[in-house]
Amino acid sequence: MAERALVTGASRGIGKAIAIALAEHGYDVAVAARTLHSSDPTAEHSQTVHKKDTRPLPGSLEETAALVAKTGQETLPLKMDLTDLASVEAAVGQLIGTWGGVDVVVNNGRHIGPGLMDNIIETPIEQYPLFLMAHGVAPIRITQLLLPGMLERGRGTFVTTSSGAGYDFYPAAPRPGLGYRIGKAAGHTLVGSILAEHGGDGIRAFNVNPGFVLTERNSLDADEFGFASAQAGPPEAVGAVVAWLAMSPEADPLQRSNIDAQDVALERGLYPDWRARTA
Repeated sequence: MAERALVTGASRGIGKAIAIALAEHGYDVAVAARTLHSSDPTAEHSQTVHKKDTRPLPGSLEETAALVAKTGQETLPLKMDLTDLASVEAAVGQLIGTWGGVDVVVNNGRHIGPGLMDNIIETPIEQYPLFLMAHGVAPIRITQLLLPGMLERGRGTFVTTSSGAGYDFYPAAPRPGLGYRIGKAAGHTLVGSILAEHGGDGIRAFNVNPGFVLTERNSLDADEFGFASAQAGPPEAVGAVVAWLAMSPEADPLQRSNIDAQDVALERGLYPDWRARTA
């Protein structure tokens, strides 16, 4: 039986690329996100209180699942809202009921909302718990539910899509905002605790900083917020790195470090050099 993985935030962008990369390396992949069908309306994805953004975004779980299935691997779409604990528990419950568990968990999903690009004062106070829930509490709950099965089998891998914003505690620039930074910081610390508690039990865990990636969402207003879209890396490069982390013992020494995915992709030849195309 093939090894199995769960990837959150897999309807588009980095999560979609990770799910496909894992499937191409022989994993069955459960994909989780809010957008289940291509006909579902796009949820609000405003990054600032100054501009409401409900523009349609391409991508859905059914589309990602179809691409996973094309590789010949099994797939399981799971509707999951990381800001809603009941939704997280229901989706993971469905996963356990169907597959019994997974060998790899990729905590990739994130919350996009007002405050992501706003300062401390103007960020609505109700947004802060949403960032913490999506990036911190939801991955912790997923871990609580899926780690016991890994321990019974004596093996398992966790990967968190982290960010320099989560561990650069004295940034030179005000963006991204505090909401995003504290959310990412919460998620980043989970990996260390997993390793401290269960690194000797066959459990592996990694923090991966994807760098700036030109996803479907980021392409809408990257330049507006001062991010150079021409210098962005492709989601597929991050997907290739996560698949390598999941399956290669050579990655083990990187467990207690902040892994810069784009650098690793290039240094190890995991993905073709895209920089020549953007120079």
